[in-house]
Amino acid sequence: MALLAQDSAVPCALVALTVFRAPAWACLICFTSYKERTRICQIFAGIQGPELEKCQEAFSSAFADLADIEINYDDRSHLHDAFTQMTHSLQEIAAAQGSFNVAFPDAAEKMRKVIMKLKGAQACVPPCGFQDVARRFLCYGCYSKACNFPLDCPVQDLTVTRGQQAKFSCTVNFQLPKEEITYSWKFAGGGLRTQDQSYFRDIPRAQGYLARIRPVQPTHSGTFSCSILHDQRPVARLYFFLNVTSAPPRGEIELQVSFRKALRWAPKETETLEPWRPSLGELLARPEALTPGNQCLLAALAAVASASATLMVWVFFRWYFKGN
Repeated sequence: MALLAQDSAVPCALVALTVFRAPAWACLICFTSYKERTRICQIFAGIQGPELEKCQEAFSSAFADLADIEINYDDRSHLHDAFTQMTHSLQEIAAAQGSFNVAFPDAAEKMRKVIMKLKGAQACVPPCGFQDVARRFLCYGCYSKACNFPLDCPVQDLTVTRGQQAKFSCTVNFQLPKEEITYSWKFAGGGLRTQDQSYFRDIPRAQGYLARIRPVQPTHSGTFSCSILHDQRPVARLYFFLNVTSAPPRGEIELQVSFRKALRWAPKETETLEPWRPSLGELLARPEALTPGNQCLLAALAAVASASATLMVWVFFRWYFKGN
């Protein structure tokens, strides 16, 4: 019967559920084969008989505490290697006519220490996104489990006065993979507040996780969507509803128009979502900007500017008095 069970098309894990009481030692079911476990008890207690049943009961009892273990999904291969080494060690002990009543508890304790050294899976961070770093493997059932969050994040509302600028930050609260991350932006106009992808159209110029519109016009009212992709697979989709309010008073508008004409600058009529390029003042306002190296550079620039101004004044006075 044992040979028939080994060669049967029935999955080994299902056979073990009946013969070896799988719920009590699920980690062993996941990372060892039915043939390996049967072979170990046959070496300890013989091919059949009451002693074989006692061996199987002792095996089950020794690993009872490892039923509900959860590990980081990426640590599966490491734990599988540890269980493989354990089965080889048990076979050697059995061949040396050791006692399974001693060998099984010792092996279970060693495996428990190995599992304790593995890093635990990261906690899921609500409310959205596919969080691969938080995926975990459950021994009870031998399956993986990801965070049960939707791909679409809640819509963020942003109100901006006409003529000003709108900034969007496509960031999430959970850790992203370090490589092959890309961003794509879309827009649903007409003042529509939606998460339905059928209303959106691509904005090919927008790249990166930071973007802005300047100056904001009424035609920009609507929902902007940013998709975070890892290796071209979506990780999360963020939504920003832009509400454009009325323009400033007429006098201020006329002043802005005059200033723009003086600079020969005209705003674009269609929406322009462009990469964020901060000014010098915005960069200096960042906490990490004023490093010792940057401070020395600014001091050097100030010294050069002061020396240049002094030289120009000296040249002017010399020319003036020489002419007189």
